Amino acid sequence: MSATIIVPEAAMNQTERYYRIDQLINQRGVVPFKDLQAELEVSRATLKRDLAYMRDRLNAPIEFDREAGGYRFASGRLGPQYELPGLWFNDREILALLTMHRMLEDLDTGGLLGPHVAPLVARLNALLGSADGSADEIIRRVRIQRAQDRPVPPNWFEVIGSALVKRHRIEIVYFTRSRNARSQREVSPQRLVHYRNAWYLDAWCHRTDSLRVFALDAIEHARAVERRALDVSPAEIERTLGEGYGIYRGRRLRWAVLRFTPEAARWVSAELWHPRQVGAMGEDGSYELRLPFGNSTELELDILRHGEQVEVCSPPDLRRRIADRLEAARARYDAPTSPGATRARSAASK
Repeated sequence: MSATIIVPEAAMNQTERYYRIDQLINQRGVVPFKDLQAELEVSRATLKRDLAYMRDRLNAPIEFDREAGGYRFASGRLGPQYELPGLWFNDREILALLTMHRMLEDLDTGGLLGPHVAPLVARLNALLGSADGSADEIIRRVRIQRAQDRPVPPNWFEVIGSALVKRHRIEIVYFTRSRNARSQREVSPQRLVHYRNAWYLDAWCHRTDSLRVFALDAIEHARAVERRALDVSPAEIERTLGEGYGIYRGRRLRWAVLRFTPEAARWVSAELWHPRQVGAMGEDGSYELRLPFGNSTELELDILRHGEQVEVCSPPDLRRRIADRLEAARARYDAPTSPGATRARSAASK
């Protein structure tokens, strides 16, 4: 994604002054020159240039009212429409703003975050908005399509979020999908992580006396406990959970070396798989990607989605695991078609 317009820093400062002048006059009705100068923290010459520019170039109906002793907007003035210039952001700012807005809408967290963010959204609309509502227009015109979401029940999200902020422990009933088992644990929440359209909780598990990652959608029950949460330093959390590949990481890291075909390289070479990755294009157009990992579960899934267009060069055990999984997949297609699959294929052809 790229921004339509990126305004230089100096122009942004000037544009912000135009919005501030507009806001002050709208709010107060009449604003003396000295008050405008004090609010904007600019020289007399700069303020005079700003007022002249707004009148002459932006068609602002600003006039000086001698009796009231300040600047105001003239009423009932005929002429070209007055409109402030739009503010534009770079690609990361647009993505961050709209992603947060959409996430808050989709989460429906029972009022945990909404009341705190609503004033910010209102201020954004006041800043960007004109008679046509440009902030709302941006939100309507940019679509964020989320796939494979794993929704979190609002009541659990609220319990966990409140305990995280208040630094209380929580008791959870957790379903571990890999073992198809449930367990009850007392944990000290450390931070919430949103990753690949799912929410995770980094927490100290008092049953295992270690930092663990819990998928919020796998928490079947949560209850706040009136005991002070154990605090783990951000540095320790990052050392334990933040170095390897994917959400299920570990302290013991190894490096995977993947080689992609020239066809896949055109896409993969532009992707960020890990902050510490190292990539290199080959003379034949292939692409070699090196990245650290601890638990290989998520890395294996990402390798497999590239099918025949990627080869695991090292480590040997990861190479064997991918080969075994591909062989198991091939064997499934070699097996006789199940009655259910036959019926589905027959129904799809009708």
